[in-house]
Parts: sequence; C-alpha cells; structure tokens
Amino acid sequence: MLIFRWVIGVLSALFAVGAAFSFVVFISFDAPVWLERSRRLRHWLWLLLLFWFNVEVWGRVIWALFHWNSG
Repeated sequence: MLIFRWVIGVLSALFAVGAAFSFVVFISFDAPVWLERSRRLRHWLWLLLLFWFNVEVWGRVIWALFHWNSG
C-alpha cells in the first residue's frame, strides 16, 4: 500500500504542478489553449485523488470484513 500511496502522491504532484504552470502561461500570454490544458490537468488530478480515496476507503472495508472475527 505504501508504494501505491507514493505513486498516487507523485502523480498528483505532477498534475498539480502542470495545471498551475499551464494556468500561469495562460495568464501571461492570454492563450486559451493553455487554459483548456490547465482544466484538463485539474480534472485528471481530481479523478486520481478520487480513485485514491476510493481505494483507501474500500480497502479498509474489505480488510475489516475479512478480519471481522479473527481476533
């Protein structure tokens, strides 16, 4: 699970930096294509974070169900 969290964290950071950079380029040069790129990266970041949250929550649910009467 530790590797999964690191992968999600690194990918999230890359998407966040890419979205911020794209937005800065849009603000600097008023190029609408960079705003669209920023939005697209933000959407991918949101999707990735929701996937991470679901894996964490449902992983705990499944773990609890399997270990319900073991202790």
